[in-house]
Amino acid sequence: MSYYRYSNSSFLKPSLFGGFKFFPPVIKALLVSNVAIYFLASFFGLFRYQGMPLSVFIDTILPLYPIGNGFYFWQLFTYMFMHGGFMHLLFNMFALWMFGMELENQWGSKKFFLYYMLCGLGAGLSNLFIAPLFATGGPTVGASGAVYGVLIAFGMLFPDRPIFVYFLLPIRAKYFVMLYIGIEIYAGVTGTMDGIAHFAHLGGAAVGFIYLLAERKGFSIERFLPKRKMTYVSGGKEYEYASSGRSDVSDASYFDIHDERKSEAEKSVDDILDKINQHGYQSLTDEEKKILFEASKKLN
Repeated sequence: MSYYRYSNSSFLKPSLFGGFKFFPPVIKALLVSNVAIYFLASFFGLFRYQGMPLSVFIDTILPLYPIGNGFYFWQLFTYMFMHGGFMHLLFNMFALWMFGMELENQWGSKKFFLYYMLCGLGAGLSNLFIAPLFATGGPTVGASGAVYGVLIAFGMLFPDRPIFVYFLLPIRAKYFVMLYIGIEIYAGVTGTMDGIAHFAHLGGAAVGFIYLLAERKGFSIERFLPKRKMTYVSGGKEYEYASSGRSDVSDASYFDIHDERKSEAEKSVDDILDKINQHGYQSLTDEEKKILFEASKKLN
């Protein structure tokens, strides 16, 4: 039989914090890039050109401006890496860390990144076309829209996970999400809490919600990821096939064991690996994860 050996042990050993050394790659990259851009813009504000702070030039091209009033298409992506103040940055990055770690660990880095950017794009479009119906348009900055997409995904994937509000009051994730979305809808329609892009938040959450519903019907963002060609040896012959784009692991090594008859345990491992290849690691039951983990220890 042919075995997959996964060299990334975090794929097989779930972590409380969701990744290698507490920070999986996309979460780490997003945290670093958002913080770096914030401090870089602040640094430019210390210098002047023709009497104006250099940060003015950044503030002119990177935030999301209304259509016809300074809008450029790239702003739909750049705005989510800009922040209006340190506390704005701090709360967004804390929420991204808190809710995004588990998602990236569950989905894999590529899928999580695409989902995050998709929610951020949806938030930007919502702010462009819906927000002007309720409020005066202005430049928008912040990762909040994408983070709300992450929040809605966390609530749908882990509905009964307790969240400690202000580190004291436990509330289930599904109720926490409902509460926040309800507040955003009320604030957006009534115009309370002025200066906050409520419809960007709602747009990011809506895109995430629609995507997750579509995924339950069989759609997957992973189909847009490039296929990875992999090879393995069995029966003295080398085979090549294209795997799905998702990969939390380095290219697998394969071991050919020439047994006349497969034991029930070996057949079970093969079935589990086939299931991972078709539906992803998140589709496994707790018992299947345990079987795969035990099999991986025997190979090491």
